[in-house]
Amino acid sequence: MLLHIPELLSRDELAHCRTVLAQADWGDGRVTAGPQSAQAKHNLQLPLNHPDHRALADLVLGALARNALFTSAAVPHRTVPPLFNRYDVGMEFGAHVDNAIRYIPGSDGLRIRTDISATLFLTEPEEYDGGELLVHDASGTQAVKLPAGDMIVYDTTVLHSVAPVTRGSRWASFFWTQSLIREGSLRRILFDLDRTIMGLRARLPDDDPDILGLVNCYHNLMRQWCTL
Repeated sequence: MLLHIPELLSRDELAHCRTVLAQADWGDGRVTAGPQSAQAKHNLQLPLNHPDHRALADLVLGALARNALFTSAAVPHRTVPPLFNRYDVGMEFGAHVDNAIRYIPGSDGLRIRTDISATLFLTEPEEYDGGELLVHDASGTQAVKLPAGDMIVYDTTVLHSVAPVTRGSRWASFFWTQSLIREGSLRRILFDLDRTIMGLRARLPDDDPDILGLVNCYHNLMRQWCTL
């Protein structure tokens, strides 16, 4: 899965994030990296104890909660509170795989399995050169550089990297989600089925027998595949 979600943040929400981050004191990004990732990571990060971090994280979580496309694709169970990073000139993140298990800060030890990764871009593509998110999978390497406020969602199982920034500064929010559907191929089936149902509902009444039948199939598959 490599899914582009446009305009996750409203223009006002994006402007607020950028204003706060422009005034922030950034820390070393390696503080939240695992042993292997820390060797490849060279960026800055908004510290978890920064006074504005929780409010910014809640803003992104609120945007996720109202986004039907993210809910359909991820079938989310729990999401790690979003983090915020910055790549200035010369900074990069070499190829790595994210930790399979993450602790949720402030949760008294609650852990999640990382099924889905997401990067929410906070600077416009023309504001910096380089800095593409590079997703390396069986089909090759895909470079992602989206408008500010847009988000890319992909399976946490794949290697990925961030290309060196050669001009300007790249800001983003990133986080991980544990899905109710552990297996990625099954999530894709449910996503395709849900999108088909939504397309039919735009043309047919909700009580159409074929729509009701597909909705029944969707929820029965959820019952069979859900990890709860």
